Amino acid sequence: MVDIRLISELPSWDVVADGMEPKNFVTPGSIITKGTGHLRGHGTYMQDDSLYASVAGVVQSVNQLIYVRPLKTRYHGEVGDVVVGRITEVSQKRWKVDTNSRLDSVLMLQCVNLPAGEKRRKSAEDELTMRQYLKEGDLVSAEVQNIFQDGVLTLHTRSMKYGKLGQGCMVKVSPSLIKPQKTRFHDLPCGASVILSNNGYVWVRPIIPEDCAGGFVQNLEAVPHADRLAIARVRNCIAALAQCKMLIYDTSIMHAYDASMQLDYELQWSGNGLKWSVILKELLRTSNKLERDVRAPSPKRE
Repeated sequence: MVDIRLISELPSWDVVADGMEPKNFVTPGSIITKGTGHLRGHGTYMQDDSLYASVAGVVQSVNQLIYVRPLKTRYHGEVGDVVVGRITEVSQKRWKVDTNSRLDSVLMLQCVNLPAGEKRRKSAEDELTMRQYLKEGDLVSAEVQNIFQDGVLTLHTRSMKYGKLGQGCMVKVSPSLIKPQKTRFHDLPCGASVILSNNGYVWVRPIIPEDCAGGFVQNLEAVPHADRLAIARVRNCIAALAQCKMLIYDTSIMHAYDASMQLDYELQWSGNGLKWSVILKELLRTSNKLERDVRAPSPKRE
């Protein structure tokens, strides 16, 4: 089946509210500041005593350091980040993991929890049975432990909230669209759970008890039909938010979910792109209203 639409019928993804331009947004060659009293950071270069942008993004500063955060880039890890990755290779005492960065990350055998949370020194037998824990193609959630000089990330899954991921689906979005938050694990009221990882790999799964999370034991029981519908709808909501270049976090996902439920649209993304555009317009209107409520000064108490 071929989906043919006119260009005039395609939805517009212009999400700038009230005709206002984004603040501190620059393109390559734009002048950020004049003078030599600032330190040059990533995404900038000096020319004729002026600081220029070398990439398209948002200008940010830390004291006198000025840098440009690109809108679309590979994931640059930091210690403490929560990531979701896919095992690409099993080698000696380590797994190589695709985490959407320039180089594959490394998960050492000594940095993982054994089944049932057993804590002991890893032996030669554990090295021979590494494929029973994780093999090529498996998805895993982990935390960045260290960064080598060449940019390779070392991961660990010592906490029981990390480990092998079971039933669910993964959505790949730009890491710049993931809103910074203290927690990355969210149980949504709709019956689905999401892991909003720092590297842009969003994992959607059914809500599981805390005592069953983490480790390497997968629950392969049949997921109820209602949970599968919720997971599919949440997945499409995340894809819609990414298409509109809107920040992805638990509140925005639920706004998109509620909008799709109120308009009673189907779950298929490709065939109902025009219908989803209506949902996105409704979501944008709600988002703008929330921003105005936040910016509005609170009334003074007498």
